[in-house]
Amino acid sequence: MDNVTKAVHKESLTSKFNLASSCKKLGVPFWRCPQFLFLVMGVLIIITIIAAYFIATSRIGDPFLVSMLVLLLGAFLLIINFIITSSFERVAEASKMKTEFIDIVSHQLRAPITNLRFSLDFLLSDKNNKLSAEQLEYVTILQENTERMNGLVDNLLTVSRMESGRFPMKKKNISVAKITQKLVRKFKPFIEASNVDVSLHIPQATSDVFADPLWLEQVVENLLDNAIRYTKGGGMIVIKIKEEKDKIYFKIEDNGVGIPKEEQKHIFVKFFRSANALKKQTKGSGLGLHISKKIIELSEGKIWFKSKEGHGTAFHFILPIVKQRS
Repeated sequence: MDNVTKAVHKESLTSKFNLASSCKKLGVPFWRCPQFLFLVMGVLIIITIIAAYFIATSRIGDPFLVSMLVLLLGAFLLIINFIITSSFERVAEASKMKTEFIDIVSHQLRAPITNLRFSLDFLLSDKNNKLSAEQLEYVTILQENTERMNGLVDNLLTVSRMESGRFPMKKKNISVAKITQKLVRKFKPFIEASNVDVSLHIPQATSDVFADPLWLEQVVENLLDNAIRYTKGGGMIVIKIKEEKDKIYFKIEDNGVGIPKEEQKHIFVKFFRSANALKKQTKGSGLGLHISKKIIELSEGKIWFKSKEGHGTAFHFILPIVKQRS
């Protein structure tokens, strides 16, 4: 029994000082791993102690006093190093537990929501015409809220997979212009109901980009949906796509409510919703732009925005074009 305990303890110590194993366990990149931070700070402490020793010997004649000062400095720095890395490790472990919790809860919610959707679809189908007008209204409201909940669960799962490094990207050559045109057609009823005018400025021919079609479509859909929701009736949305050198530029600009200056730094943060969004009581989880930013970055692109409260917002992203083989 003692041998087993010793073996387990030895394995625990080995894994503790195994950088690759520790980083994988915490689900963080190598350079953000607490053990890596401990190692880097350890090297800096050694350099500091050596420098302190030479400085002290040049100014203090007593070797014993020099040794004591250097030892005290080394002990102090090691304690600080341990406290900092331990704190980072606890934060990393808490973050991993949060991600795992969201992942588990989202998966557990997926099955009952799917069953509820099927039941509601049946109740609203042409085959079932037994509902009264009042019942039909309630079932329709229930269906809308179920779809909203399903979208939230999907977004939570997406964020969880992104944070744990399990985000699937099936990249291939695709056209940003075609995706945009398809989504504008899809959103036509919503655009007309919102009394918003959408203007498309797309060249006849543009090069493809190398990205995941489904996720890139999700990005454009998020940006278009936000532009429509936050633009007042009679407003204007302009979408421009152009090709310059080796990149595709996408821009969607509206003359809607805009984003307050003090809130702009939080726009891509998880679960953040601006005060304007809350005032307008628009639907949303605060995850769409966070997910969009991650998708563009994973596609080797860049996304940014410019906004002025009361005047509108313009979101931009760029993606590298597919290089033609000679």
